[in-house]
Amino acid sequence: MTTEHSGSGDVSRSLELLWGTGERPSRGPKPGLTLDRIVAAAVAVADAEGLGALSMRRVATELGVGTMSLYRYVPGKGELLDLMLDKVVEFDADAHPDPAAGWRPVLEAVARTNWRLHHRHAWLLQVDQSHPLLGPNALDVFEYALRGLAGTGLTDREKVHVMVALDGFVSGTARTQVNSAHAERRTGISTEDFWRTQEPILSQAMRSGRYPTLAGLAEDAFTGNDSPVFELGLAALLDGFAAAIAVRAPGTRPD
Repeated sequence: MTTEHSGSGDVSRSLELLWGTGERPSRGPKPGLTLDRIVAAAVAVADAEGLGALSMRRVATELGVGTMSLYRYVPGKGELLDLMLDKVVEFDADAHPDPAAGWRPVLEAVARTNWRLHHRHAWLLQVDQSHPLLGPNALDVFEYALRGLAGTGLTDREKVHVMVALDGFVSGTARTQVNSAHAERRTGISTEDFWRTQEPILSQAMRSGRYPTLAGLAEDAFTGNDSPVFELGLAALLDGFAAAIAVRAPGTRPD
């Protein structure tokens, strides 16, 4: 469930902080305190305790400083969240294929990085980023992906649509898996007990003859983790992109 949204604070101030164009605070009683340390501490709190635990007071406690000390660096929780969102997508070019390797290795690498990101920082799925604030790290990722799509024959708009579709698939699939993993803690009911409660009525429904296809499914159809779902979906999505690229640029090898 979404609990926060990007750009909820002073958007202009968030952009200044993201891009380093605003005034820096003068040296205070805690010279070791920096904006980077504050953002890192906030991410650590959200990772460990969830987005609901995030507050300026909680971050200050994590850093061992007074709450008012933070306000010299960041105006409030809204702006802090904007900084956190850009911080966690920090891009390591050396860990990704060279864009010259082709669009498919590039997009696959972006998808897998985002998949791991959502599992490492589950709170990301609680943030509505319909109006994203684009910081340097987010633009680094976007630039990398667009460079990989160069020479595909896709229009600029289609390249953006490809990125939106890829992001939607990854975040949607991750949301299902992360929510499932946290359901027991959130509800206090184990997964086994949850399905055991439904078993009598579902068994009756399967015997009714109304759902013959469902009743004929193998017993292991719903077992296992969701990683195969991600792998199957990613391969199918990339194959679809390859087909679109082949139509747009018949002379381009769909790599």
